[in-house]
Amino acid sequence: MPFVPCGASQDKSVGWVSPRHGASGAEGAPLVESVNGQWMLRFMAEVRQVPASAIKRRVDDMAAQIEATTGRKPGKKEKRDLKEDAIATLLPQAFPREQSTWVWLDTEHQRLVLDTTSAGRADDIITALVKLLDGFSVDLLRTATSPAVAMATWLTEQAAPAGFDIGKECELKSADETQAVVRYARHPLLTDEVRDHIAAGKQPTRLALDWDGRVSFVLSDTLQLKKVAFADDVLEQAKAQGQRADDFDGSVLMLTAEVGPLISDLIDALDGLLEVGVAAPASASAPASAPAASLPLTPADALQTAESAANLANEDDGPPF
Repeated sequence: MPFVPCGASQDKSVGWVSPRHGASGAEGAPLVESVNGQWMLRFMAEVRQVPASAIKRRVDDMAAQIEATTGRKPGKKEKRDLKEDAIATLLPQAFPREQSTWVWLDTEHQRLVLDTTSAGRADDIITALVKLLDGFSVDLLRTATSPAVAMATWLTEQAAPAGFDIGKECELKSADETQAVVRYARHPLLTDEVRDHIAAGKQPTRLALDWDGRVSFVLSDTLQLKKVAFADDVLEQAKAQGQRADDFDGSVLMLTAEVGPLISDLIDALDGLLEVGVAAPASASAPASAPAASLPLTPADALQTAESAANLANEDDGPPF
């Protein structure tokens, strides 16, 4: 399923490009790269989108022309047809927009990691994998303790789990009808003020964490990893080993060597995985990390897992970090 750009009348095209070279890679370049046993792929989507305002103007012009020549206003059905005609006419003039997404298959731990927080893009990627690989399926990752409950505990007890430190970014949201939100940025979180908000019923939806002094990230209540960044020491170590910014193999080695153990430690910090078919523990104070009746995992729900939705990398050109 190699990527082919959109045709003039096509609004979307998806497919795989060379992880090492991108869409400009030589014909026949591998669409899967294996580095130290880790598989890297690159999913490309190109979209042509006509602005709604342009469509409306054209429909209004065509409707006005019909009214001027026939003396009647087009009905609802005719306006729908005019809209379809307007899109078909304007679509070839729309500039295509490309966006690539890194896909990491960790065969040792049976993990699928997608560099996106977009449910639509995750859906496209998993649909393509299921279509291409016989027997491929994705199961919902559920931890024994939901991220919201765990984050609330860490902030209340003012102590992060082993191997982690609490950062300076957090979002607390009320579960009642007020939906009150408190956000902290570049602010100490181990304070009585934060504890009071949690005691009053607000639950953490985002929390900045630091893993082993090597990787910083923001954990969401749906087990997404956002704002992943490597510490200077990690980058300096990679540089000392001769890795360059454009070194694909070195980038993949660093990415997988750092983020793979991070994900494993995070799962342990959330008291491990629930077995398939076991109901998630009920919690009155926070939602479960994902619905319990979603196995096998649907593409949109893949975003709910740390292993399926780690926001690891730059989604544009360049190495995957």
